[in-house]
Amino acid sequence: MDRRSLLLATAAGTAAQVAMVVAGHYSPYVAENFFAVGGLLFSLLAGFGYARAARSGWIDSLAGGVVAGALCAFLGIGVSVLLGDVPTSLLAFGTGGSAVTGLVGGALGRLLAPRGAAAD
Repeated sequence: MDRRSLLLATAAGTAAQVAMVVAGHYSPYVAENFFAVGGLLFSLLAGFGYARAARSGWIDSLAGGVVAGALCAFLGIGVSVLLGDVPTSLLAFGTGGSAVTGLVGGALGRLLAPRGAAAD
């Protein structure tokens, strides 16, 4: 797994997750309408970003997508738990769902990679 690509994708996903969580802490509208879909979308984009930045084969793109998607969600949900906005149980459920969307993002990133990118 490409550490630099993983760090960049996870950092970008985490920044988006935390920004949404903080906005939702102060705006019930954001919390009610964007936490679930936005969190999954940011994890998908983190997985996509990993696959595009790493420019590696399928297995690495999928694995990196899972890790980036799950990790940024875990950190974002962790902030939300600390703020008292969501129950602790959401940490496992939300991280699991985001791992799946990170996987999808990694697959899309690899599928849409320019010709000549690495292959497994």
